[in-house]
Amino acid sequence: MMKAKDKGDVIMVTDLERELGEAIGACKADRFFVLTDETTLSLCLPVVKDFGCLSGAGMITIPAGDTNKSLESVCHVWSELQRLGATRHSLMINLGGGMVTDLGGFAASTFKRGIQYINIPTTLLSMVDASVGGKTGFNFGGLKNEIGVFSIPRRVLLDTTFLRTLDRENILSGYAEMLKHGLISDDETWAELLNFCPEDCVAPAAPGSLAHLESLRHLQQMLARSVAVKQRIVEEDPTEHGIRKALNLGHTIGHAFESLAMQRNPILHGYAVAYGLVCELYLSVMKTGFPVDRMRQTVSFIHENYGRMPITCDDYPLLLELMTHDKKNTAGTINFTLLGAIGDIRIDQTATKEEITEALDFYREG
Repeated sequence: MMKAKDKGDVIMVTDLERELGEAIGACKADRFFVLTDETTLSLCLPVVKDFGCLSGAGMITIPAGDTNKSLESVCHVWSELQRLGATRHSLMINLGGGMVTDLGGFAASTFKRGIQYINIPTTLLSMVDASVGGKTGFNFGGLKNEIGVFSIPRRVLLDTTFLRTLDRENILSGYAEMLKHGLISDDETWAELLNFCPEDCVAPAAPGSLAHLESLRHLQQMLARSVAVKQRIVEEDPTEHGIRKALNLGHTIGHAFESLAMQRNPILHGYAVAYGLVCELYLSVMKTGFPVDRMRQTVSFIHENYGRMPITCDDYPLLLELMTHDKKNTAGTINFTLLGAIGDIRIDQTATKEEITEALDFYREG
């Protein structure tokens, strides 16, 4: 995806063992460690465990699930690094979904004031979003990604063969971020995403289906373009002072949905983003002139594929309170990224409590 191979490169690999060996060699680490969660330990580690380049690697495992994206898990990683003899010249390899790459990146970036790390994302969400761009962190105080740092990985290796292990919910979770990238890009990309059926990428009961493999190939092509969208923006604004805020479309309200769900019945990040997109596209129609027909088409796609998180009017005060903790806010004012049209990005937008409430009503009833 990039010509040179330097810090922050995102590479669509065709030979993971070779590319990983090259990445490890470029780091010149004295020791290296592989971080997994319990899910990737069983499903994904077998893909790489016999690679010669991983001979002698220390293994660290944390519990799976976003509820374990916690300070306790970070402390466990730090303790294991310390116990296994990591130094400031060591290397961490994060093998897993967004929880693993976010938390592992943070643990690596703070251990002994920072060691190098490589991400090998294994879910669609982590490939298109979490592992790319250098945001690391963990949940704290009931809030999503409340603690974290910007820290660029030495390399991100995207091997789409891992997508064959994903269920429907994890395919759709990652696809929501791709849909967001389409909305901030152009009409052609947006239309292609709405006309594709992500469920066709879920492995069928009878393996080897040509239709399934063709859908995966199409998804891989869209994935590469989606990652390129994020990379262009991140390279222009690595620490989110300006245009990188475009990537927050759907996330102000989406993170509030996600934090609320953490208290009840946790949902995948991409589902929360999809629900946030419904609300924030409605705000875009109200406040920045986004075309109603484009909004309706996108919302229809989301409702058909993601359903709705059950909320009532009684949940509005807590959702609004959660929005006030969003990291994009200034002086307590809730900050949104909205659209004037597809690809017409309007950062640093605000909305009144009444307007946000109307958007939540639309989410429930529209």
